[in-house]
Formats: sequence, structure tokens, C-alpha cells
Amino acid sequence: MKLLVSPTSPYSAKCRMAARHLALGVEEVRVDTNAEPPELIDNNPLGKIPVLLREGQKPVYDSVAIMQFFNRQSGGKLYPLDAEARTEAEVLEALADGITDCLLAIIYEGRFRPEDKVEQSWIDKQWSKVTRGLDYLEANLAVVGDSLHGGHFALAALIGYLDLRFAGKWADGRPKLASWPEQFSKLFPEFASVKPAA
Repeated sequence: MKLLVSPTSPYSAKCRMAARHLALGVEEVRVDTNAEPPELIDNNPLGKIPVLLREGQKPVYDSVAIMQFFNRQSGGKLYPLDAEARTEAEVLEALADGITDCLLAIIYEGRFRPEDKVEQSWIDKQWSKVTRGLDYLEANLAVVGDSLHGGHFALAALIGYLDLRFAGKWADGRPKLASWPEQFSKLFPEFASVKPAA
């Protein structure tokens, strides 16, 4: 299997971490989404990453679908078997991914619009969602016990992306969330080398 990724992409990081944690032997292939290479476009008409390529089978995208596929491939090792615990893991993943969506909207607003066309009100609205989400995570921090699940990897990818693109703008007043990667890294030592990076 091959996973089309970008080193800066938090969604790629989430799937890369999960695949490594589960020892699925997935080959990571870097692609430039702006260049729209055929290997990407031919396998995901949306041109987004990550995309999982499987020999002789249809590709899998987006990150949530890939994580669920990894869970099945691993015999259910990526999400809790208990129904309530699994729901909590999936909701944590949804929240982390949703905050990430808002962060990317902010980045894209500044990156792809002319300076005089940037909508600050749009950026402010997205940042208010980020703030609420991060405050909720600080108050309801995900516990890292003796095993990791999909929600943990989504949260790790989010924090890695915050550190990459919003360093100095999010951690103040959120000491538990800011130090959470230390706990996570005890069970996933590769975090530093797999988190979103330029």
C-alpha cells in the first residue's frame, strides 16, 4: 500500500502516525497538491491528500475513511471495542479535524487571496471556532492510557500543525494541551519525526 502525503499536512500526519503505530508497512509518497500530479488526480478527483493506494483495488480517501480502513486492516486495533469508548474516540477525532479545518481556512485565506481581498471577518470567525475548540480540549483533555486510538492521532496532528503554523498564538492559557504531546510521545516516540513539518 502507498499513502500519498505532504509533510506539512495534518491529515497526512494523522494517517502516517496511525499506519506506523499499527506497523502496516505503508509506503509514504510525497506529492505536491498544487501541481496536481496524475497519481493524485487520477486517484482522488478532489485532488486532496492523503490518499491510500491499494494494489488492484480502489483508492481510499479522505483521512477519516483511511483511518477506518486501517482499523479494519489491523483487526480493530485503532479504535476501542467498547461502543461508548469508541464514540468518544471518534468525537475527539472529529473535533481535532474540525479545528484543523478552521486553521487551514485561515491559512488559505491569506495565501491564495490578494492582500486587499483578504476577509478579516472570515479569519476572525474561523479563529473563534479554533479558540472554542482548544478551550474545550484544555478542559476535557484526552487521557492517554496504555494504548492509543484514532482520536489521539488526530489530536497529535492538530497540535503539530498549531506548532508549525501558529506557534506562539495558541498555547498560552492551555498548559495541559500544550504539554499533552509529551504524554503521547511516550507511547508513540516517532511523533517528533512524523508531525507536520515544513
